[in-house]
Amino acid sequence: MRFRATVENVPIFFRIIQAVEKLQKKCIIKFTENEMHIICNDDANEGGIQVWSVVKVDSIFTNYRIQSNAENKITVTLSTEALLSALRSSSSSASSSSTAAAIMPTYDAEELVMKLAKKNDQAMLSFEMFGVSRTGRKVRVAHDVRIDVMQPAEVEKLREPLCPDPEATILLPQLQKMRTIVERLRLLADVLTLKANNSGKLQIAINTDTVKLETQWVGCTNPSMRQAPDENAPEPETFENPDSDKMFSVHVSIRSFIKFLNSHVVSTATIACLCHNHCAILYVYIGDVANAGGVLTFYIPSIIDDDD
Repeated sequence: MRFRATVENVPIFFRIIQAVEKLQKKCIIKFTENEMHIICNDDANEGGIQVWSVVKVDSIFTNYRIQSNAENKITVTLSTEALLSALRSSSSSASSSSTAAAIMPTYDAEELVMKLAKKNDQAMLSFEMFGVSRTGRKVRVAHDVRIDVMQPAEVEKLREPLCPDPEATILLPQLQKMRTIVERLRLLADVLTLKANNSGKLQIAINTDTVKLETQWVGCTNPSMRQAPDENAPEPETFENPDSDKMFSVHVSIRSFIKFLNSHVVSTATIACLCHNHCAILYVYIGDVANAGGVLTFYIPSIIDDDD
């Protein structure tokens, strides 16, 4: 089993893991010849939120080499915190936040190599950074992340959630702006209602015994999803109900939705598919939808409301 790659686009890799780390402290990464899959499917997640992501290898890596007896696929589990720390250590360009800058090394990485290794019989994802210090001296820094390699039989058991065809598909506003609104609503309620139709209307609302609030966007795009970059993204839907003004809704945990909104650090476009009273499927695209470098797919199950 062999794996080695140069991380060419450190900032994008960092932001993807940053979004995932907000959801779960441990994740699964499956490397194949052309794709990297990042999976969070732990039932312990509050609200049952899951992530099934596909990222094109050439959007992040160069000099990519993989070899295994499992059809050249390698699947590992690792700490998202440890992986984030390794990527943060590589370059100050990974994050521009003041907190991150305060713990950045005093060098800039010219090359970051990621490879599979073993130390003291423990499997590692080893990061080697080659760079230049602030004084002009060449440096080499190594950072190891402990991993557990999954057996093919375990990998075969991994299954994405089964969902019905969505009734409404809509392009969301900027996630960072939505996050500002939802953060305020979190102080007032535990459940958020997402509503959308197929004529460009989107609503987020809370409804408790003491407060009812609603925010609405109109003129949103209802995409056909014809340019979905991976085989798991939805195909164009043909709706039996010709009433495009009909609203469809999903009740979700506010905490879960905020965890999803943390993906604003990587999002360029996000499409929401609502399966009425079942789940919200949210596609966070890396790059332009028509030519995306990958997509992070979030599944947020609906909280059943007896009033619906």
